[in-house]
Amino acid sequence: MNIVFHRYNSICEPDFIEAFHKLGIEVIEDRGEMTDKNIPLEDRVERLTRLVLEQQPVFVFTINFFPYISMICEKLHVLYVAVSVDCPVTEIYSREIKNTCNRIFLFDRVQYESIVSENPSGIFHLPLGANAERIDRTLEERCGKMGSGSSGTGAGAAQGGYRYDVSFVGSLYKEKDPYLDYKGKLAPWDRGFFDGLVQAQLKVPGQSLIEETVGEKQISVLRQMDPGFYPSDYSVHDISHFVAVNHYLSPHLTYLERVRNLNLLAQYFSVDFFTRSDTSDLKGVHCHGGVSSLTEMPEVFRRSKINLNMTLRSIQTGLPQRIWDVLACRGFLLTNYQAELPDCFVIGQHLEAYETPAEMAEKIDYYLKHEEEREEITEAGYLYVKEHATVEMRVAQMIRIIMEGMEACP
Repeated sequence: MNIVFHRYNSICEPDFIEAFHKLGIEVIEDRGEMTDKNIPLEDRVERLTRLVLEQQPVFVFTINFFPYISMICEKLHVLYVAVSVDCPVTEIYSREIKNTCNRIFLFDRVQYESIVSENPSGIFHLPLGANAERIDRTLEERCGKMGSGSSGTGAGAAQGGYRYDVSFVGSLYKEKDPYLDYKGKLAPWDRGFFDGLVQAQLKVPGQSLIEETVGEKQISVLRQMDPGFYPSDYSVHDISHFVAVNHYLSPHLTYLERVRNLNLLAQYFSVDFFTRSDTSDLKGVHCHGGVSSLTEMPEVFRRSKINLNMTLRSIQTGLPQRIWDVLACRGFLLTNYQAELPDCFVIGQHLEAYETPAEMAEKIDYYLKHEEEREEITEAGYLYVKEHATVEMRVAQMIRIIMEGMEACP
């Protein structure tokens, strides 16, 4: 049994390849885009078509959805399997999402519900996971074997112990915020409207206030502001509202939220931030450069007493990769509340969650002072992911769903 894996250097690709191998599946890699992002589309189509015809795979696989690959698979009558690790993924609204070859797995339930009606037998909801074995190997190399901490299980038992009280690894989102780049083009009234709307949404979780308030007038203003506004020409329906909310206002909201939260916490705690973003808006935060996702990041998670997760606002209910990775690193996690958290974890047993900045600060203060309780939660979260939510287990779930669907076909 073999598959063709189209790669483009997603950091998730090696974990999925390892998972396929463990399940006895041969992986034939299409690596052209890993080294050259400027390959013309016709050359990509020709290369992948030739590979599929030569190898006759059970399916073609990608991280995230590529409409042109779905088109190829539909014409060649081969299954196309894609797993989303990002949200939003605008491409899932392309017309190719309706192709019968598709088996698309989305980790955010709201994103899934927004598109499943276009292809009920080809779109599924599936949470993410972590490669716990690979992370264990990496941490043993970098941190040494685990010994006994104060509770007999704690992350502080690794050689060198803790280095950070509170840490966050990720983007500040300033460099991914097109609203900042273009808002100078807005008329004062329009700029005031958007700024006020974002500030109001900043006070409450999610982005429902923005979604309910943005209408045709605001969409038109944003489209005029940015000539590169994503068109709906090839989509299953008009996605202008989706683009306005998720490509302009959600990144801006995320940027403001992360700056606010980090600056607030730095007034009371020692906060370390690992990022490649511009950090000039932060005050009192210990700012470091970016870290390698596969090697250095696990060590930061492991050596932090408390790891923060502040979910990108466009991920409305789902659990981002950071949650799974922190827990797989035996890191204590404090995350903003997401609606799908109780579906996967017991809050207070596997991890902790907050709904307001004040609650976030209160829980940090509590768990810094209650080490034994913190380390019990750390160990329980680690064991849960290792036993129930590895990438290999997710891949096995995907294959089972695909096979069940094939058996149901007449």
